[in-house]
Amino acid sequence: MPAFLLEVGTEELPASFLSSAIAQWKSNIPQSLTANNLDTEAVEVYGTPRRLAVLIKGLPSQQADREEEVKGPPAKAAFKDGNPTKAAEGFAKKQGVELDALEIRPTQKGDFVFVRKLIPGRKVGEILTELVPEWIRGLEGKRLMRWSDGDMRFSRPIRWLVTLLDDAVLPIELVNGSEKITSDRTSRGHRVLHSETVTIPQATDYVSVLRSAFVIVDDQERTSTIKQQVEESAQKLNGFTPIYPDLLEEVTNLVEYPSAVVGKFESEFLDLPSEVITTVMVSHQRYFPIFKDNNQKELLPNFITISNGDPSKSEIISVGNARVIRARLADGQFFYNADVSKPLDSFSPDLAKVTFQEDLGSLLDKVGRITNIAGKITQQLKLEETTTDNIHRAALLCKSDLVSQMVYEFPELQGVMGEKYALTSGEPEPVAKAIFEHYLPRNADDILPQTITGQIVGLADRLDTLVSIFGLGMIPSGSSDPFALRRAANAIINITWAGNLSINLQQLLEKITTDFVAERDKNKTELLETLQDFFLQRIRTLLQEEKQIDYDLVNAVLGENDPEYTERALQDLLDVRDRATFLQEIREDGTLDKIYETVNRSTRLAKQGDLDTQQLEPQAVVNPQLFQKPSEEAFYHSLVKLVPQTQTAQTSRNYRQLVTELAQIAPTVSNFFDGPESVLVMDANPDIQRNRLHLLGLLRNHARVLADFGAIVKNL
Repeated sequence: MPAFLLEVGTEELPASFLSSAIAQWKSNIPQSLTANNLDTEAVEVYGTPRRLAVLIKGLPSQQADREEEVKGPPAKAAFKDGNPTKAAEGFAKKQGVELDALEIRPTQKGDFVFVRKLIPGRKVGEILTELVPEWIRGLEGKRLMRWSDGDMRFSRPIRWLVTLLDDAVLPIELVNGSEKITSDRTSRGHRVLHSETVTIPQATDYVSVLRSAFVIVDDQERTSTIKQQVEESAQKLNGFTPIYPDLLEEVTNLVEYPSAVVGKFESEFLDLPSEVITTVMVSHQRYFPIFKDNNQKELLPNFITISNGDPSKSEIISVGNARVIRARLADGQFFYNADVSKPLDSFSPDLAKVTFQEDLGSLLDKVGRITNIAGKITQQLKLEETTTDNIHRAALLCKSDLVSQMVYEFPELQGVMGEKYALTSGEPEPVAKAIFEHYLPRNADDILPQTITGQIVGLADRLDTLVSIFGLGMIPSGSSDPFALRRAANAIINITWAGNLSINLQQLLEKITTDFVAERDKNKTELLETLQDFFLQRIRTLLQEEKQIDYDLVNAVLGENDPEYTERALQDLLDVRDRATFLQEIREDGTLDKIYETVNRSTRLAKQGDLDTQQLEPQAVVNPQLFQKPSEEAFYHSLVKLVPQTQTAQTSRNYRQLVTELAQIAPTVSNFFDGPESVLVMDANPDIQRNRLHLLGLLRNHARVLADFGAIVKNL
């Protein structure tokens, strides 16, 4: 079966575009082939800085013939008195068939004319000639460029094109203004190690021919090679190198024939914090640092770079790389020494010169709001005086390092240097740690803050950002979220859950929005409701996607348009988490099935009564004198016994005993409904009816302490 090779040769592509382009072709090309009825055995996408290629194996020689059914005009318009009209003749002519090929079939809209046509399959080469330009032009990316005098847009200028169907060149031409790029079988080798052109005899020879020209076209093979070379180089120095995924991906897409080069710098630079050295290496120079061991505490005065040059010139390359890193580390040393020459709090006044957001003032203004909000949280948690003082101090200093020379030069070190400078300034360790931790998590894969001080300052920072930005009307929409507000809200919830912090988010939002609107002409009610809805969406998403809670169980704890559950969820984030995870647990162990029918049936009928959803005490709303059957009395006494279990569940968030009691009540309620002593709930006597509905309403209310069972889908 035929194989097809497409190689698009270019000037050096940015690493980020290459990663994206490979991913796009891996998705788009198979879809394109399927849409054109072309089955394949394999679609292999390759890419290096100078080329993007796809090798398609096991193509058919041509499409399979297929039948196509086409619907035509209504039968009454196509035939009159059994004779074809002009409408029928026109339809037949358009479809290329004789009149006797037309069929009349009934549809929901009446009888219509249909025709079945045999569509001969086209040759694969003819189809590929049309698809290849679409595949190339269809690639998306940031900052695509034009070149020559044409309108074609690509990441970098296209210089050559290889298109082989087995051993034959499939003639394809890319036209870009006056420039025409015509396909052939000639590719380019490594720019340094094999500067001559190479000829590819047939499509399946592509990988081996390019390898002989010192080009490894498979990005996964280059990744594996780099990883192995880096680890071996570190081992030779009795050191350890962490393989940073982002760095590994980037250097993979910067080289065609990787070779690891070990370099060295002066030991005096090891006096710098290791984070400074690794940031310079990894983020700015794309070097791999080498630690003494896998604890990653102490660095060796060495580094590893991945060269795309001649391996025989490694020593020269190493010297050049060392010269570059030496200059960068010298800058870092200067900045660090200048910064530590004065205490961290001396930087704070300069925050007044840095704008946080045009309508929200400076970073110093933001620090004031963070400190205020942190105080509100500590009051809620009733923390001891020492912890409260540390939180206050950390809040005051949490942004001070942003105006240091080091962080100005290396923004990635915000928080990291704040912790270092706080310690050198003599600040308590919890304060220093919190300055670093309040930025956590910095991304979806990052750790959460571990100390109470870092947790509270981090919550305060994000709450200020959310309320302030929402207050200005800059609400995330679609994929647009320039202030990362979704991530901020997720962090607030996750930090609260991970730290088991008993904060009342509803109360905090009310107080913070009150402070915000006091200085501005804003509608507090509208702002508060918008923030509440936003947080509820994030809670829902986190429960379903991170906690793996079934959607209906999430609905049951958050309520569906039920203000009671909405308010309860925001008042106690720990409770909504615990109730959701507990419901998932009892669904999986079968306990939920034992109480579902009883509670759900009671809940449906209770809606016809007038009992509020808060009442739990049977003595307050049920009159035993109106009982007519023993089943009513048994139901009543079961509810009396249930009260302390429910109250315990409310205070301790331990719902196991409540569910156990509900399961024990189930036979009693079943007897009330359907047993030998069953009753008619909707009795003709309104007092008896109301009394029985109250029994059911009480059971519903006890179950509501856990969840809204009406939202739960049975046997999901």
